[in-house]
Amino acid sequence: MFDLQHSLVLVSCVKSKLSRPAPARELYTSRWFCKARDLIESSDARWFILSARYGLIAPEVEIAPYDLTLNSLRVADRRAWATGVLQQLLPETLTEKRVVILAGRRYYEFIIEPLKKMGLTVELPMQHLGLGEQLSWLSKQ
Repeated sequence: MFDLQHSLVLVSCVKSKLSRPAPARELYTSRWFCKARDLIESSDARWFILSARYGLIAPEVEIAPYDLTLNSLRVADRRAWATGVLQQLLPETLTEKRVVILAGRRYYEFIIEPLKKMGLTVELPMQHLGLGEQLSWLSKQ
């Protein structure tokens, strides 16, 4: 089983959402997101959601549904998004030295190196897995 203790976990947003505002942990409804959320919450790890619209979101913060993905943004816009996420994230890394990211490449491409330069260990346990393989990996944890 993948150990998430003593980690800060980042999970990407997903397309499937409720049609009304809700706490972020409940807004995203895909099977993948629910499996990731359940894994993290069962480990008592601290976690945040990487939202294409809102940046770094705590799970309990209520947000409205939206239709935006980093996959449709230009490189300059993704860099700007990552800069904002890093500004939000840095104060959260004071107590953790390990960051685990459960997200597609567009969501971590510009945040990994700055985190490593801060002395944090960054892990991407599903980096080379397709969606079906990710679901299988999450189910086995």
